[in-house]
Amino acid sequence: MESSALYGCLQHGLTISIQRSNGVIHDATIKNVNWEKMFVSVEWTETSTIKGKEIDFDDVVAINPELLKTPVAADGKESLPLQENVTTQSQNPRATVSRIPAPREALRYQASKMSVITESQNNALESNMEVESPAPMPPRIRSYLPVVRARSRSSYCSDRCSIQPNGNGMIEEPPQSLRIVSAAIQARRKSTIVKEMEKMKNKREEKRAQYSEIRNKRAQEYDSSCPNWDFARMVKEYRATLNCQPISMNDPIEEHRICVCVRKRPLNRQEIAKKECDVITVISKNNILVHEPKVKVDLTKYLENQPFRFDFSFDEKASNEMVYWFTARPLLQTIFEGGKATCFAYGQTGSGKTHTMGGDFSGKTQKASKGIYAFASQDVFLLLQQTRYKVQGLEVYVTFFEIYNGKLFDLLNKKAKLRVLEDGKQQVQVVGLQEVRVNCAEDVIRIIEAGSACRTSGHSFANSNSSRSHACFQIILRRKGKLHGKFSLVDLAGNERGADTSSADRQTRMEAAEINKSLLALKECIRALGQNKQHTPFRESKLTQVLRDSFIGTNSRTCMIAMISPGMNSCEYTLNTLRYADRVKELPHNGTADEAQNCMETENKELEISEEESNHFLELSEEELSPHLSSVREALTRINELEDKAIEELKEIRQKMNACNDLLDIAEQPEYDLEAFVYEAQCFINEGSKSFETLKETLDELTLAMQMEEQASKHLNKR
Repeated sequence: MESSALYGCLQHGLTISIQRSNGVIHDATIKNVNWEKMFVSVEWTETSTIKGKEIDFDDVVAINPELLKTPVAADGKESLPLQENVTTQSQNPRATVSRIPAPREALRYQASKMSVITESQNNALESNMEVESPAPMPPRIRSYLPVVRARSRSSYCSDRCSIQPNGNGMIEEPPQSLRIVSAAIQARRKSTIVKEMEKMKNKREEKRAQYSEIRNKRAQEYDSSCPNWDFARMVKEYRATLNCQPISMNDPIEEHRICVCVRKRPLNRQEIAKKECDVITVISKNNILVHEPKVKVDLTKYLENQPFRFDFSFDEKASNEMVYWFTARPLLQTIFEGGKATCFAYGQTGSGKTHTMGGDFSGKTQKASKGIYAFASQDVFLLLQQTRYKVQGLEVYVTFFEIYNGKLFDLLNKKAKLRVLEDGKQQVQVVGLQEVRVNCAEDVIRIIEAGSACRTSGHSFANSNSSRSHACFQIILRRKGKLHGKFSLVDLAGNERGADTSSADRQTRMEAAEINKSLLALKECIRALGQNKQHTPFRESKLTQVLRDSFIGTNSRTCMIAMISPGMNSCEYTLNTLRYADRVKELPHNGTADEAQNCMETENKELEISEEESNHFLELSEEELSPHLSSVREALTRINELEDKAIEELKEIRQKMNACNDLLDIAEQPEYDLEAFVYEAQCFINEGSKSFETLKETLDELTLAMQMEEQASKHLNKR
């Protein structure tokens, strides 16, 4: 029945639905039917172009199932099974076709037997067929109209070979052929696109299952409770491919005019409790690697390994004594030869700067004898015992002060406020700074402990008791009262990003702005020292202004120790610290420091820009990139200026108040000049009123600047 319906429908000019290779289904017209190879040729019009395609019967039936439900003949009427005893008269070309519906018994019998004819016979039957009136005959001797079924070529050939004439001369098909054809129709092959989609789906499911199995196995190997165990695994696997050879005490000490080092601290208790991943690897004496975690758009995790090269690199196992041996100790010879030396500890808050410079901590108690301050003091007294220095009659003095928010405070004199001025010889003098003479290293340790207890600290994003000031400990050598050499050991305040302090109060914002400003000025001064520039921008901050004599002269040496945190959550801050240290002294990945310095000097000669033009360009760039950030910095600078101005005006008013006491003394005398008294009193009032008016204007400007800073900080925080 299905073959009959298909034969009656697949005619020239019939419109059927087809599926393109891209999955689109649209209508097409049948142009030819090949019953031998079991396909139809169709055509359709697309963008004024006629296109064609050959489609198998199975695909036609799969996309057009209605062809089997209601077959249509060529004349538009329903195609019904023909009655028995049909004869063909091919000699009459004009013969008409008469189709008489068969009785129900014939329909049931016809469904079980079929006859097959060739393609040429099909054409003859379609054009020349005549049906006679039914005549009684034996039930077993019957004739049927040949019908072609939609089957594959192989099944067609096998069925044709198995057809045998019966005893009455009738051609009869075996019953198993019907079952084969029926099964072939029921198991029609699907479209190629559908099969490809199923294959892709199966492959995806297999890959997901494999990836899930791999993840489960890896999770068993690593601590699955760690929030970033997959990054920890990648770091561990990458480290397994490296041949790490950290620095040791037996390595030679290379002397540099500017020495830049990096020290990695171990994971602290908080990071261990959070099960943070260590993303810093110290490869060798000079090289360090940062495994920065990254995530792609498709959420695939990977590592971006960023290398850095410095003069010395210390891993988490290095002690304070080892760090001192390669960094500050080589600078002692400079101060005994009448020069200036400076050693800085730089890094983010909580990276271990105070631990390195001041000493180990036992709880909240600091052991000053285990820090670079104490190590340097001990070696100074050891060198003084040598014959060549002992005969010079050198005396040792120490000072200890801090720079907080652009102001100096003496840590050895109850945090007395100090003034920074320049004398007639353009030498920077810290007015009021107390120098304490020491005779042994034990005296120095006691002074360090007393000064460290007075140092200003505060709360930051990384440390609840963070140092918010630059602490400067100086060892001064004098001969007969005159300065011979100076060694400055500076524990810098922790740098912070503007995004971390934009939502804090004004005091914290002012602290962070002043810290970052001084750190940028320090970097430029050290670069100018290394490149032998004639101009050193030391007036950009109080820190560089105080240490001006350490950046000038041929007998000046500097060392910077960049402190970094190994935790993955601190990776961004660590990269900022390393980039800052790398800019202080740019070293190539291959080559010596002298070659790098020569390259830097050549580039600076070719691309040197005046300082005014450079500063103007930077201001324009910041204003274009972030006008609110520029407004905040300008407001903070203005606040500091007006604050100093108001304090100076108050001091002047206090001095003028002494004239009031003089007037009272005159009035208490038995005989005094009343006219002179009135005149002096009026002058006092006039001068006092002017001073108070000036102070009032300054305070009004200060209030306006504070309001502008508050608004700019709010806008910056929103952004």
